[in-house]
Amino acid sequence: MLLTGATGFTGSWLAHKLLGAGLAVRAIARESSDLRPFKSLSIEWIRGALYDPEVVTAATKGVEYIFNVAGAFRQAKIEDAEYFRVHVVATQLLARAAALNPSFKRFVHVSTMGVHGHIKNPPADENSPFAAGDQYQRTKLEGELWLHDFARRNSLGYTVIRPTGIYGPGDRRLLKVFKMATWPLCPILGYGKCLYHLVHVDDLTNVLMLSAVHPEAQGEVFLVGDAEAIPLAEMVKIISASIGGHTRIVRLPVLPFFAAGA
Repeated sequence: MLLTGATGFTGSWLAHKLLGAGLAVRAIARESSDLRPFKSLSIEWIRGALYDPEVVTAATKGVEYIFNVAGAFRQAKIEDAEYFRVHVVATQLLARAAALNPSFKRFVHVSTMGVHGHIKNPPADENSPFAAGDQYQRTKLEGELWLHDFARRNSLGYTVIRPTGIYGPGDRRLLKVFKMATWPLCPILGYGKCLYHLVHVDDLTNVLMLSAVHPEAQGEVFLVGDAEAIPLAEMVKIISASIGGHTRIVRLPVLPFFAAGA
């Protein structure tokens, strides 16, 4: 099977699980990617850009499953065009290559809950309206919609997974929340619930593997998250208590920060 995003947080978890299940794993990694943490793993690496047609052709040769986990996430200095190349162009190249393989079984595509935008009246479900709010979400949505259309017209086996906020060992996006939970005073902007819907990376990667083989997952879309969302203040309190801290939540008005940012 082919795995994209293998050097990332979710992808590395999935790589370990696939190998642990005795499966042959091939992965695409940029030339700049540091593969030293993976030197003990029997992964066949294909070096190059995910949106390079020659790289994709070499990587997809003979594979039966594709886990498209790669994503360009919100980081400084990423151009809008890079989001499009990673989320749309790469998806198109991978799916077209898979469709040419008569032994191919399923394309597991990782999108995001962000395609639904801000949920004013939670909970939402897979049929809720799309309201992508930034370049990351817009290009994720564009790639996903293209895949739905292409797969149905070309009888390509596929499943789309829209994860909620992913956390667990190795995650760095929520690291700032964990750091804030160690402070005596933890500031939170605004006075609302600040609901955050999470999914543990262990649960998410289990879902990814199950969706590759479950017959009822064919052609379906799944929002994948914990049973309930959690207010940010409660999340901070849980983290603080678990490490023996005693942080106190301080609510701050949000408008001055918006004005300063502008």
